[in-house]
Amino acid sequence: MSRDTRFHSWYPGSLNGFLRTTLRRKSREHFDALELTNQIIFVAGMLFLVSILASVVSNRIGAPLLLVFLIIGMLVGEQGPGGVLFDDYQTAHLIGTLALAVILFDGGLRTKVDSFRVGLRPAVTLATLGVVITVAATGLITAWVFDLPLMVGLLIGAIIGSTDAAAVFYLLHAHGLELKQRIGATLEIESGSNDPMAIFLTIALVEVVVGTHDNIGLGMAVEFLLQIGLGGIAGLAGGVALAWLLNRVRLTPGLYPLLAVAGALLLFGLTSVLNGSGFLAVYLAGIILGNRRLQSAQNIRRFHDGMAWLAQIIMFLMLGLLVTPSDLLAVAPIALVVAAVLILLARPLAVLICLLPFGFPWREQLFISWVGLRGAVPILLGLFPLLAGLENAQLYFNIAFFVVLLSLVIQGWTVAPVARWLQLEVPPRSRVVHRMELDLPGQAEYELVAYTLEEDSPAIYRMIGQLNLPRHCQLVMLIRDGKPVPQPQREVLRANDYLYMLAPPEKLPELDRVLVAEHGPARLEEHVFFGEFVINGDSPLGALAGAYELELPEGTDPEQTIGGYLYNIFRKRAVVGDRINMNNFQFVVREIQGNRIVQVGLKIRRPETGKNA
Repeated sequence: MSRDTRFHSWYPGSLNGFLRTTLRRKSREHFDALELTNQIIFVAGMLFLVSILASVVSNRIGAPLLLVFLIIGMLVGEQGPGGVLFDDYQTAHLIGTLALAVILFDGGLRTKVDSFRVGLRPAVTLATLGVVITVAATGLITAWVFDLPLMVGLLIGAIIGSTDAAAVFYLLHAHGLELKQRIGATLEIESGSNDPMAIFLTIALVEVVVGTHDNIGLGMAVEFLLQIGLGGIAGLAGGVALAWLLNRVRLTPGLYPLLAVAGALLLFGLTSVLNGSGFLAVYLAGIILGNRRLQSAQNIRRFHDGMAWLAQIIMFLMLGLLVTPSDLLAVAPIALVVAAVLILLARPLAVLICLLPFGFPWREQLFISWVGLRGAVPILLGLFPLLAGLENAQLYFNIAFFVVLLSLVIQGWTVAPVARWLQLEVPPRSRVVHRMELDLPGQAEYELVAYTLEEDSPAIYRMIGQLNLPRHCQLVMLIRDGKPVPQPQREVLRANDYLYMLAPPEKLPELDRVLVAEHGPARLEEHVFFGEFVINGDSPLGALAGAYELELPEGTDPEQTIGGYLYNIFRKRAVVGDRINMNNFQFVVREIQGNRIVQVGLKIRRPETGKNA
């Protein structure tokens, strides 16, 4: 036996023993780290699964889904059954900012340029002047009621001053709600573009309260204009560049959506580094991409739809984790007053002033006032005082959180009922569920759409060759009993048949009328909503007056078309569903192509009551 061997065998505290002990300790630490990783993955998976399945319950009870995500986060938090302590505000700000950038990019992809005709100018006015009026009114009244310093009151107003893109995008498309285009476009463009103003005002007021600046002067106003200018230029240029790249690079189909989101996040980061508005940049880039023909466009849209949902779930769960529920009770009195001022006074005042030049009907103004939804953005802005180390910063954050809860509960829960009460719904443009865009370079835009024929379909028991299909719409395949039918033109259609049609997107509403029965409330059936008669928009008023014994308003040119007349009546911002009364008749805008009203519905009204027959 060697000397070293005798030594290590005799002395238990030898190097061998030390190494064995150290390795066992390292192994335990490594095992503990692996166990923690597994637990985190398990909890995260469970949270995502519960959040997704909660959408079923949310739809049944009509609760805003984003509110459900927020409540789940609070239940998992330190004072809920989950008991998870999370107070890392810097990480929360990072995750929230990334999530909001993804949501805004997806919102831009869904925004159609033709909606700018009716929604751009009023939305931009609300996103700038409207935010200033909302902040000023809320801040002044809050400071006066609670005897706070003026700048503190204004800071509270700035934190909750902007509507939330995630909440607006979701709730306007939930519950099967189809709003008049002018309303939906105004609200969506406003929510997608008002973040820069709210962020600027919040940062500026934080600096004033901290003492970095004495007031919001000309220099800060110029800085804001530079942020907006850089954000706008970067967004437009970046969107065009990203669209060019997507159409030039040859990739595996699954990589195109990743390229789009990577480009959007790069654009956001670069614009922000240059002191521009990254949020405005990604929203505008999304609009550019959403209105251009792209390779794998359908994959990009579907992927980003899922990404937007994932971003909303992560953001609202995280924000729910951040708050301490017991602290909300302490701020309840002031938060209730702030919310009441915001919802019932400041937002309606801003909408009234901003929409005055645009001639919005009072019903539409009332709805836009009510749908000033607050969501993740005010909570994220509430982190700014915390990150700046401001005195009473936790108070501002808790007030913002409480106001968001009230907004989602009160306003979010009532969006659909208020729209129906104000009669702002229009019949759905298309009831197609399965649709696929076809990437045909150099060809006209077509989609492959699938219909399942129900028992009440107007096409049942008719031969396919006898259907009055719209122009440029063509049958591709008939599936019956799970098998394609050869030479289907002479087949008599049955219930549960599957029809695959090739159609231009603008022809889908006409195709619906041929293959799908109208479902939903009776008031939204086309013959009830638009009237039994369809008039060509090029029909002269004089001819209509002679045919229906109309008395034209004084000074009306009888040679003017009914479409042109309605277009001018609504200040060149007419949308489907707009209507005017003339004698015992009502003319309803039925179809618009570009800047022309091409179809008008005619409803007969009862002379004794003025109601529709």
